[in-house]
Amino acid sequence: MSTTQTPPVLAAELAQAWADIQRHHPELPDLAAPESLIGESSSACGHELSFERLLHEAVHGIAAARGVRDTSRAGRYHNRRFLAIAEELGLDHPDEPHPSSGFSLVTLTPEAKRRYRPTIERLHRALKAHSAATAGDSARSFRGPAARHGSSGGGVRVKAVCDCGRNVRVVPSVLAQAPIVCGGCGKPFRIPEVAGAA
Repeated sequence: MSTTQTPPVLAAELAQAWADIQRHHPELPDLAAPESLIGESSSACGHELSFERLLHEAVHGIAAARGVRDTSRAGRYHNRRFLAIAEELGLDHPDEPHPSSGFSLVTLTPEAKRRYRPTIERLHRALKAHSAATAGDSARSFRGPAARHGSSGGGVRVKAVCDCGRNVRVVPSVLAQAPIVCGGCGKPFRIPEVAGAA
């Protein structure tokens, strides 16, 4: 049996961790594409994928479910409405907001660490195995311009479409790791061929 994990396995672990959060916060919507978090990085929401980052994303999910505008400045600045929901989910924050990202730099409270300890440990093992499995793969993998140039922007996003006409913006390397499936038609999103390309 192999000790390495493929991106679909990591995506399944992310989905399970999300479900663990939903057990404590039932209004949290389902995570449509857990694999989209694997290659994603954002200076406003944290560079590394971790349970803390996943809980941060859950705050945004609950804000969306409640119709609360929790960010401004194109999603970079996390306001006090974000902060209030973050506190509900067990995230702590600095006393003063960061000038450009607001209250985005949240950390797990001791109580949240205790509550989610098994989930945190399981996700940490999956992330560690995923990193080990993909570390030697760099010569044959496209990681996008952000990785090549040391940027934290997560790469250039392109439009991916499904058969029913819905579309999403995604980093091509993330889409290459595992299919992202449309919740409307059940078909995978794909990057369309450019007309006239040879």
